[in-house]
Amino acid sequence: MKQLGFPYAIISPVGEGIITKVQDTGGLIDLRTVKEQLLYEVHNPREYITPDVVADFTTVQLEEIKENQILVKGGSGKERPHSLKVSVGYHAGYLGEGEISYAGTGALERAQLSKEILYERLSPHFDHLRVDIIGISSIHRKQFNESEPYEVRVRAAGRHRQKMYAERIGHEVESLYLNGPAAGGGARKHVTDSIGIISTLIARNKVKSKVEFLET
Repeated sequence: MKQLGFPYAIISPVGEGIITKVQDTGGLIDLRTVKEQLLYEVHNPREYITPDVVADFTTVQLEEIKENQILVKGGSGKERPHSLKVSVGYHAGYLGEGEISYAGTGALERAQLSKEILYERLSPHFDHLRVDIIGISSIHRKQFNESEPYEVRVRAAGRHRQKMYAERIGHEVESLYLNGPAAGGGARKHVTDSIGIISTLIARNKVKSKVEFLET
């Protein structure tokens, strides 16, 4: 796992391919891993839409010819689509973040109080705001060990079109040093630009492709 080899395909003129990897690299290429990747995120194996062909994976045959070498053959397809999918990035505002830790006796209670304070101060300004106690039950929201945690961390995050409001999240978290539960520490704040993605279709004849080689 420390030096995984990325798989690549050696394609023949008749459309067959050998899936393999660079010799002496980590990882495994066998029938199981190739089947798994062949069906990864495929909703309809009879009609998998790509820019070049509507592929039919139901006719594909796999054969292990050597260690870490799988022959792929028998694939078929239909005419390529008349439109192409395009994903357009746009500036979607700012993400503001702030974190602070509590340790010692009553750490969880103080963190919970901080969470409530931040919600009350920030929620009127944000449509999308999260304030979480992280480090315990962050994923399953359940403590399997019922003992009281000795150290927890509060994280607040929210998106806003205006940077000044995104910055306010970090400021409010930092203000808990003096205007919040006792003995908070290790506060951090951060604001980043958010990039949104819109996906749509465009007529194929509107797209002009070219290849440019860069030498470094």
